[in-house]
Amino acid sequence: MTSNPGAALDLSAVVWRKSTFSGPDNECVEVAYGLPDLMPVRDSKNPAGPALVFPAAAWSAFVAGVKAGDFPVGS
Repeated sequence: MTSNPGAALDLSAVVWRKSTFSGPDNECVEVAYGLPDLMPVRDSKNPAGPALVFPAAAWSAFVAGVKAGDFPVGS
């Protein structure tokens, strides 16, 4: 992590990956690799927009919860 938590994170060198479950309209989130211990996430419809950055362990726990069905989709 950066020594200045308020500083902007340079995401220019990361590799973004869109989910293989993305719909035909490409409405999905993208995640980036290349930052140790961090997982940037952005809206695929707005790649130039802001990204949320999570600790990698928290992102892994979230993905595991999704796979386990811990977040049921409402109607």
